[in-house]
Amino acid sequence: MSGHRSLAEHFLIAMPAMDDPNFFRSVTLVCQHDEDGAMGLVVNLPSDFSLGGMLDQMKLATEDEALAAQPVLSGGPVQPDRGFVLHDDPRHWTSTLRLPGGLAVTTSRDILEATAAGNGPAHMLVTLGYAGWEAGQLEHELAANSWLTVPAETRVLFETPMAERWHAAARCLGVDLERLADYAGHA
Repeated sequence: MSGHRSLAEHFLIAMPAMDDPNFFRSVTLVCQHDEDGAMGLVVNLPSDFSLGGMLDQMKLATEDEALAAQPVLSGGPVQPDRGFVLHDDPRHWTSTLRLPGGLAVTTSRDILEATAAGNGPAHMLVTLGYAGWEAGQLEHELAANSWLTVPAETRVLFETPMAERWHAAARCLGVDLERLADYAGHA
């Protein structure tokens, strides 16, 4: 990846002018980024599903009401019927992409089985779908001032209420999004 700066484990913070409904006021965790493109998970936009409803559809029962009430997020417009579990659990799960800083994305059923049984990751977000960019597409969007970028912070992912994540991620850069114009341009 000579000359290419990976944004893996960075937040993409949608600028106020972003009007794409899939990314309006969104925070996306970039999971992979190389010369072939990028993949990420939107971590602050709820879907119409709860984790309990999703587990029911998978024929997995849980007695943990708080777990069942957790929202499932709209992770992005690509494959919105596929589930992704973002977590920081070091245990081995069948199908997992490990990020260098300790975060992981798992797509296998075993993590949800463990979660339903009360033995899942202590910190996790479940999304349906993901965000994807072809080679050069994300770089083009960055040049067009569509996104702010900052290294991801787990406290924003796992400790900050979903409705506050857009502002919290921008504060990691020292930016107050309310002070930014809702249009993009170049000087």
